[in-house]
Amino acid sequence: MKTLIRTLLLLSLIVWLGAEIFFPVVAAVTFGHLAFNPEGAHAAGQIVGALLRILHGIGLVSGVVLLALLALAPAWGIFKPRSQLASMALVLVMVALTAYSQYGIIPAMERDRVAAGGVINSVARDNPARADFDRLHNRSTWVEEGVLLLGIVVVALIANAETAASLRP
Repeated sequence: MKTLIRTLLLLSLIVWLGAEIFFPVVAAVTFGHLAFNPEGAHAAGQIVGALLRILHGIGLVSGVVLLALLALAPAWGIFKPRSQLASMALVLVMVALTAYSQYGIIPAMERDRVAAGGVINSVARDNPARADFDRLHNRSTWVEEGVLLLGIVVVALIANAETAASLRP
């Protein structure tokens, strides 16, 4: 049973972080192939936006699974009761950042895109809708990077807890 719980815990973390790592690659390839004109850049933005929504869905589900397993792990004798509090706190922050991006940033970017006439790259950079879109895009990038970095810290904390658990008599 301990092996199953550890496997599910690690798998949920691997899936989330793997998606976070792979997403920028997909976005770069998509824009690299489609961004030669405003219509292509718009199509690339639509594709990347749809993929970002999927990434957030993966993150939210993985985060809830992680939190549940980390909360229950001490009861199953996998970790010491306090050893996963920091991991749980960081996963909560990761889930909160993911939800903020999904339900705060993305809808605001969509409103800006519509306000700019539908194709954000067809308006000047000093257009208020375009300027706000660019600001939100930058914030979205920082949020995703933050989720990834926090996830790496969670990996290290879980590895440390695994080591501590294996050294117990």
